[in-house]
Amino acid sequence: MKDHIEIFIENAIREDIGNGDHTSLATIPANTTGKAKLIIKDSGILAGVDMTQRVFYFVDNEIILDIILDDGARVLKNDIAFTVEGKVHSILKAERLVLNILQRMSGIATETRHYVEKLQGLKTKVLDTRKTSPGLRFMEKEAVIIGGGANHRMGLYDMILIKDNHIDYAGGIAKALKQTQEYLVAQNKKLKIEIEARNLNDVGTILEIGNIQRIMLDNFSIEDTRKAVEMIHGKFETESSGKITLDNVRDYAECGVDFVSVGALTHQIKSLDMSLKAYK
Repeated sequence: MKDHIEIFIENAIREDIGNGDHTSLATIPANTTGKAKLIIKDSGILAGVDMTQRVFYFVDNEIILDIILDDGARVLKNDIAFTVEGKVHSILKAERLVLNILQRMSGIATETRHYVEKLQGLKTKVLDTRKTSPGLRFMEKEAVIIGGGANHRMGLYDMILIKDNHIDYAGGIAKALKQTQEYLVAQNKKLKIEIEARNLNDVGTILEIGNIQRIMLDNFSIEDTRKAVEMIHGKFETESSGKITLDNVRDYAECGVDFVSVGALTHQIKSLDMSLKAYK
């Protein structure tokens, strides 16, 4: 049975190749063999090497890969991450998908590492969000892990996260939490519950009701975050979210929150520049 990574690779190759790589077919004899090397052109954190192997072997299981740098390696301009040898048609067929994966994943891992380094010495962990590219969430969240961050929920199915719209549609915090508990019992599901607080009054209401695991402090100021953490006093996990940047992430973390969630890890990143070049 195909796993989600194989299905992704198959679809991506189909999207790129269509009914044939006509440029390679027109210019290079079918059985020509060659070599190529992956050259890093930016400094950062390398991510996507494991995925790269799967792409090459999906295209041609006779390709020979020599991995020099692994996922998570800190790379500099002109570093060589790996070399590949085999049929030139196969190398060229995989080239763009390999680069797209490596560049985006490495960009995400690099940005994540910047946040992680800002929090050195503190207990607070950096979380991603669901602000991911459609169909690429598994890959982008893996890049966050490689960069030293942690994953929030993968989707709508593996955690209860009651946000402002849920609260408003349900008729308030109390009703939203009551209906959540009833639903979980009726469905015989054991899911972690997190609920968003929009202000300190919300925090007080949530503390009175309980039956949750984490409170999200959404768009709180530094001062109110500190007050909320004091109110919660370790009874539940705490997560700061909204308007978290590299410039203020440590300030929020120093308030004592357990997590900071940063959508920019996956949706506002600069891909790490690199190229796959032929060599003799």
